Amino acid sequence: MLQSANNAMSKFLIANSTHLGRAYCIGKLYKITWFPGAVLSENQTEKIYGTLVKLHDVENVLAHLDDYEGYNSNNATSSLFIRQKNRIYTEKGIDYNAWMYIYNQKTDEATRILSGDFLNHGAF
Repeated sequence: MLQSANNAMSKFLIANSTHLGRAYCIGKLYKITWFPGAVLSENQTEKIYGTLVKLHDVENVLAHLDDYEGYNSNNATSSLFIRQKNRIYTEKGIDYNAWMYIYNQKTDEATRILSGDFLNHGAF
């Protein structure tokens, strides 16, 4: 979730988490429609940039985020995104095993965001 977004869910996340800073994971980022989709990769040169936060009430916040992201743990195969833990690296050189949402659909029609940064994806 981009903390700079100006929508109700972003405001909810800001109110219910502590900002830990910019971070990245290994993967590819796509522009699906108006939203991005992350797909994991084993190629260490492919990075997705975002924001790492520490959730205050983990179960409550994840329940809200799951609904927002279209993730149903009882039917993951048909979910738009899947929530799973992944290795996340901060700009300070610290790595975390953190929750993230992985896009769970085909990306054939999506546009790859080569920069890996949805906020600054002017150049594909």
